[in-house]
Amino acid sequence: MIVTHLSVKNWRNFQRIEVDLQERQFIVGANASGKSNLLDIFRFLRDIAKTEGGGFQKAVKDRNGVSKIRSLAARRDPEITIEVSLADIAGEEPTWRYAIGFQQETRGYRLPYVTYERVWKGSQQILNRPDEADKNDPDRLTQTFLEQINVNAEFRDIARFFQAVTYLHLVPQLLRFADSIQGRVIEDDPFGQGFLERLAKTSERTRRSRLIKIEKALKLAVPQLEQLEFIRDPATGRPHLQALYSHWRPNASRQREDQFSDGTLRLLGLFWSLLESDSLLLLEEPELSLNASIVSQLAPVISRMQRNRRRQVLVSTHSDSLLTEQGIDGREVLLLIPGNEGTEVKVAADITEVKALLESGLTVGEVVLPRTRPPDAGQLSLFE
Repeated sequence: MIVTHLSVKNWRNFQRIEVDLQERQFIVGANASGKSNLLDIFRFLRDIAKTEGGGFQKAVKDRNGVSKIRSLAARRDPEITIEVSLADIAGEEPTWRYAIGFQQETRGYRLPYVTYERVWKGSQQILNRPDEADKNDPDRLTQTFLEQINVNAEFRDIARFFQAVTYLHLVPQLLRFADSIQGRVIEDDPFGQGFLERLAKTSERTRRSRLIKIEKALKLAVPQLEQLEFIRDPATGRPHLQALYSHWRPNASRQREDQFSDGTLRLLGLFWSLLESDSLLLLEEPELSLNASIVSQLAPVISRMQRNRRRQVLVSTHSDSLLTEQGIDGREVLLLIPGNEGTEVKVAADITEVKALLESGLTVGEVVLPRTRPPDAGQLSLFE
């Protein structure tokens, strides 16, 4: 399944979002326009769907409470709402729809509580909270049915879909110096500090198969790389990745991940994430640390992998190189436009001037990205 429609009210930068989504979706906008916050909507749904170590209360707490989640443009309307439609193919009638609204108690413990929770299977509504039991026991509204196995049997497909959402924004320094830092790994390891442990927990057969594919790709992107393998330190048992490079001194040509370049590590994380499952994948600025010629191939790589796995990928980016592919449709691009009343989200193909320029043969990078540049950015050169 994929998310085919997103409807949001009062979430962080956004007073309103009402957009259709495609299997491959690019999110572009100026700094602080809300690209990360838009992706976080799907991480939030993943977190509330967790049956262990998660749930609604923790998902809100991890984001520092309702007051930090609610849009500053909300004013007198304190309710935050999210609704998603799920189908097998973009543009189809939804198989499932899930909607949740929540806000914070005005007195007492000021806990977040669910104002409503609704589920539709096709055209039939199968959940509508609050129900009579909720009205008789308001404490029930501090939890969603999505996170409770004993009550979500009718729509557990939705819970499993959200639980499988993947986000990885690998920070090379955290992986390279993980042993030295020895800090607490953030839950779900979004920044790749425990990436090697993630590989180690994968079955040997699956791990070998994926690394062979990644090795083939890296040979094209990383000069002189000849072989990539997973090993364990014989003294400590710690997992490592080791690469063999062509070199006139054979013994000096083997390097472990702490010697890999930032770009190599980020490519490793990206390729592994694309191969890891069929779930919704969230990628944040995958172009960082990569050569422009490699970045220009990321969109077609994602497209090819989608054909094999039917996987939805949402990508935030600032890169015109990433958006040079002629095959990128205007419907695949969300443009974030900041304003005094919050950030507006528009599908690029719905903007008349953008649509006309795309139809004339220009790329998304040439047409859309200039609209994300701050009007006074040129004045930065005068900074002293």
